[in-house]
Order: sequence, then structure tokens, then C-alpha cells
Amino acid sequence: MAYFSDAEGEWLVRTARRVLEHYFETGEVLTPQPPNDKLAQPFGVFTTLKRYPSGELRGCIGYPEPIKPLNRALAETAVLAATQDPRFPPVRPEELENLVVEVSVLTPPELLDVPKGELPKLVKIGRDGLIIRYGPYSGLLLPQVPVEFGWDPLEFLAQTAIKAGLPPDAWMWPETKVYRFTAEVFEEEYPKGPVHRVPLLADEHDW
Repeated sequence: MAYFSDAEGEWLVRTARRVLEHYFETGEVLTPQPPNDKLAQPFGVFTTLKRYPSGELRGCIGYPEPIKPLNRALAETAVLAATQDPRFPPVRPEELENLVVEVSVLTPPELLDVPKGELPKLVKIGRDGLIIRYGPYSGLLLPQVPVEFGWDPLEFLAQTAIKAGLPPDAWMWPETKVYRFTAEVFEEEYPKGPVHRVPLLADEHDW
């Protein structure tokens, strides 16, 4: 069952765009005031920017853990996605008109403390996102990513390991820690357009 309403999801996406517009105009990170207490609770959150209409990724950064109030974390990740994603040059102000904003709010990560061979059975495509950690290495992929690429659980685990800068079979290493989480995802249909909930393959959350 969804924890956030469609109206709250729209607030998240509209606010992320407003924060970016304010940042490009002033150089300051706006702290938005949420319309209710729920949107000020601590949550993990990622802001994703995509080119329109290609859907090509332009930036994505977030906080996996619920370490900050959602309204504050949302503002910070929006600016970080536009300016600090090491895979891309910073977004130019004029680019924002052609970017779609997507916001993913995460449940707390759950450690999958089982024999490594059992991991693929516990990963449900369309419900779970994954985090893989090994020493100083860490990689995260959101639940919508394997849906977009058509991966099965084995490929999803391998790609998350690669995202961490590790070999694809690193999820099998005894010292590697694998976490799963779920998310509610909202995005614009087109830049500044209507906001909708992104349908994943499951709608089960344990908030």
C-alpha cells in the first residue's frame, strides 16, 4: 500500500524543480517548507534528472538512509544531482527546461543476511532496490532500474556490484553485504508537466 499520496508525490517533484530554479538564480539551496509533518520525517531519497524526450540520465544522487528530514534531503539531493554527479558535467541553467525531474523516496535498507546463493530468490524485480557494500566500496541501484533494462535478479545483483566498482560476482563474496529496499517514485511526464506515480511491478512497502 502506498505511503505517500499522489498529491504528496507531486509536491516532492514540484519542489525539487523549484529548488533547482532557485539555486540557478541565486546560488543558494532553498529549504522548502512541507505542507504536512509526514514530508518532514527522515527518509532516504534520490533525485533523478533525465533528458526529455530521450529519457537519457543526466544526474542522480541521493541519501540511501533516513538521515535527514525529507524536505531538507530532497532539496540537497536535487542540487547535488544537478551539480555533483561525477558521471556528468554540471547541469547548465538553460538545460533545466529540457529535463524531467524524478523523485524516489526509500524505505530503510534491510540487510539480507542469508547464504549468498539464496540472494537471487530474495530479490523481487520491480519491488526491490539494492545496495552492495564491500569495505570502502558501495553501489546502489533504484527499483526502477532493473525494470527499465529488463534484468533478472542475477543480473541486477551483478550490475549493482559493478556500480560499486567491483567485479560482477562480488555479491557472492563472503565479506560483501547486500541490502534491499523499496521506494515510491514520482516523476514529471515532461518538463514542468503533470506529475505521476511511476508504476513498478509491485506496490508493497514496509514503512
